[in-house]
Amino acid sequence: MDLIELKEIRKTYSLGEVDVPVLLGISLSIGRGESVSLMGVSGSGKSTLMNILGCLDRPTSGEYWLDGREVSRLNAKEQARLRNRMIGFVFQSFNLLSRTTALENVVMPLTYSRENLSERQMNERASELLARVGLGDRLHHQPSQLSGGQQQRVAVARSLINRPKVLFADEPTGNLDSRTSKELLEMFQELNRTEGLTLILVTHDPDVARHAQRTIRIKDGLLEPGEERNQRPVGFGGAS
Repeated sequence: MDLIELKEIRKTYSLGEVDVPVLLGISLSIGRGESVSLMGVSGSGKSTLMNILGCLDRPTSGEYWLDGREVSRLNAKEQARLRNRMIGFVFQSFNLLSRTTALENVVMPLTYSRENLSERQMNERASELLARVGLGDRLHHQPSQLSGGQQQRVAVARSLINRPKVLFADEPTGNLDSRTSKELLEMFQELNRTEGLTLILVTHDPDVARHAQRTIRIKDGLLEPGEERNQRPVGFGGAS
C-alpha cells in the first residue's frame, strides 16, 4: 500500500463572487520510504498541493488517502492531530523561536503531542536528534548564535521529534549558500535512506529536485505528463 494516494484532487478558492480554480484534478501516489521532488513555478498550484498533502488545507473535491486513511474530509482538530503525529515540515524560513535554545525549539512539538513523556525523556530525544544532525555541541545556543545552516538543522531536528512518516521540505535551501545547501540535501538523503523516511522536496530549482528519486512537475493546476525518474540522484552515486 502506498503511503500517499490522491484521487482527482481539486481545489477552488472563492474570492468574493469569483471562484478561482487552482488544482484541476490531481491524481498521484507516493510510496513508503520514497523521496520525491514536487516542482512548479509560482502560481502553478505547487504550494496549494503541498498544503493539502501536509493536512494544512482541505481539497474542494477528490480523495486524499494517507497511510490507508481517507483524510481529506477531516475537521481542523482532526487534521491537526494527524499532522502532529505523522507529518514533519521544514520551511525556507527556519521558524525558530528566537529567545529559546536549540534544545527547547526541538522539544516544543512534543508538548502538543499525546505521548506521555517526562521532561527528561523529551530532552533526551531532542538531544539525540540534534546530535544526529551534527549539533550535539549546540544544544543550549539560541538561533542568533547559530549560522543559517545550523538554524536549518535545528528546524530539521524539530520536524523529526514526533517521528513522522513523511517529511515535507518546502524550498529548504532558499536562504542558504551553495555549500550549506548541499550538506542539508545530503542529510535529507541520509534520513531517507537510513530511517526509511518518506521525503517530499517542494522546489522550483532543478538542482534541488535532482536530490530526489523521482520528480513530479505541476503546471497550471495539473500534473505534467511523464514523471521524471532520477535514476542516479545526486548523493546516491551520481555526480555531485
